[in-house]
Amino acid sequence: MNVASSSPANALTVDDTVQLAVLERSGMIESRHLGAAVVLTPDGRELRRLGNPAALIYPRSTLKPMQAITVLRSGVTLTEEQLVLASASHTGSQRHQDVAASTLAAYGLSVDDLRCPPDWPADSDARRAAEAPTRLAMNCSGKHASFLAACVVNGWPLESYLEHDHPLQSRIRETVVEFTGTELAHEGTDGCGAPVFAMSLVSLATAIQRVVTATVENDPHSHALVSAIRAHAWGLDMPQVAEAMDALGIIAKRGAEGVLIAAAPDGTTVTLKILDGSIRPLLPVGLSLLADAGAIDADAAAAVLASTTEKVLGRGLPVGELRFQLA
Repeated sequence: MNVASSSPANALTVDDTVQLAVLERSGMIESRHLGAAVVLTPDGRELRRLGNPAALIYPRSTLKPMQAITVLRSGVTLTEEQLVLASASHTGSQRHQDVAASTLAAYGLSVDDLRCPPDWPADSDARRAAEAPTRLAMNCSGKHASFLAACVVNGWPLESYLEHDHPLQSRIRETVVEFTGTELAHEGTDGCGAPVFAMSLVSLATAIQRVVTATVENDPHSHALVSAIRAHAWGLDMPQVAEAMDALGIIAKRGAEGVLIAAAPDGTTVTLKILDGSIRPLLPVGLSLLADAGAIDADAAAAVLASTTEKVLGRGLPVGELRFQLA
């Protein structure tokens, strides 16, 4: 295992990417977003690849479903909202913070036990009310609360729960290998302090498809996670992602530095990475790929994108658009 060392030789490069989206202003393309993506059919075959989705990327927070499943497998019992927060990159709203705090309280823990870094809430109301950055407001606090719960249930050390050789992290690593179907070649440290494992977009898509298509009989923990997300999409990500999930019936999540996972109700799955780490084109590209595959209704996807995509304005009026467009 290559832990926190130099970039592996097969990490994503410019040569592995294609143009995925453009921003047009007043009839001229002003910005171009390069990246790579893969689309899997419901039975796991590659339907479409853009750029080189076999190159390695960090999945960042799109790894969280596998981390949350590991927590459930370790014997932790969570409410549906607590389970969603265990897999969330939340906005730090008071509602989000209350759910994360409830996980801590249920296992005799406190905010002081969290090892994620303090942060300001992204939610505007919560930020105005905040007097200082806190660990509970950090977007990964629900995940960290669930990690600590697993430690309590199993008698594992609390202080070192983020370390590479901690029993919880070893179990997470095993889950990731199981769901991706590939061995791990490189390990780094995520922004919240937890280990993050380099993988290809194909491996990430395989893992997410296995999570989303799980049944109660073959994988009750994955099924419970997906059911909870469908019932409480508000808790998982930014409001734009929740709107897309509620309107289209998909499961979707963004990760830092321009990563997206999105799975349609029939199991068609998209994963993509924007080379420069931009978040802006993720939903336009992801939803367009699902619509092109016939997995979601194109008109419904267009309506969601009209509501959630950053507007291109001049003097407050529309003068262009951001759109999915291959070179």
